[in-house]
Amino acid sequence: MSRTQALATRWLGVGLATIVAVVTVALALTGRLGLYINPDSAWFAVSMAVLVLVGAVASFTLPLGAEADHGHDHGDAPEHGGADHDDHDHHRPSRAGAVATVVGGAAASAIVVLTLVLPPTSLSIELAMARDVGAPPLFAGQDVVTLATTGDTESFGVGEWSSVFATTTNPEAFDGDPVTLIGFVTPGDAADFGLSRLVITHCVIDAQPASVPVLAQSDVPETGQWVEITGTVRSSSDGRLAVVATTVEQIPEPQDPYEY
Repeated sequence: MSRTQALATRWLGVGLATIVAVVTVALALTGRLGLYINPDSAWFAVSMAVLVLVGAVASFTLPLGAEADHGHDHGDAPEHGGADHDDHDHHRPSRAGAVATVVGGAAASAIVVLTLVLPPTSLSIELAMARDVGAPPLFAGQDVVTLATTGDTESFGVGEWSSVFATTTNPEAFDGDPVTLIGFVTPGDAADFGLSRLVITHCVIDAQPASVPVLAQSDVPETGQWVEITGTVRSSSDGRLAVVATTVEQIPEPQDPYEY
């Protein structure tokens, strides 16, 4: 293995892993890791990042090209001839494989390096709206509805209320419940607007949009605007639940834009 190949191998392995680990630790120290993963999993991500950094430091004890050492004895050097030629052909990478390696390595390098250049940001509201197919959220659970029926809804966010609205069989039980919710404005079907939030189970890859219909007694803010609403849950004659808002206050995007 040439020196250039050894450096490329070291970069694609230890180099890229080290950048990801450094970014993970930096995000945790600045309180922005929650933009990418559930805060409950932050300790695991940071622990793994620290282990990667320790391993990266330890890798400097290995000489360049050590990755190519298969660690097994090939025996005596073969005599010159067809068998030796065939063996070298067998281990020589194909041209297509070499091109794929270069392209893949360049793409991976570009993506990882961009994490150092681009500022941390939340998922876009446009993405949340694109993922909203109108189906009940997958995180809806009977435990949420059961808890709601006890009246213990003070800590409920958009995600919990969305689950209740989509799955309850007794909407009258929630009529009159007071709510204070934060989310961004999305178009509403049978309401003045939808109040939406992205809900994360593990990381942004599994983010799901949750939304509740809001009936406003004031002008409707623009789509995408973050708002804080206070109001009351009301049940209509056809059994639909909605939030009747008494106040709709426009606010900047919160530091932690997700629910978990």
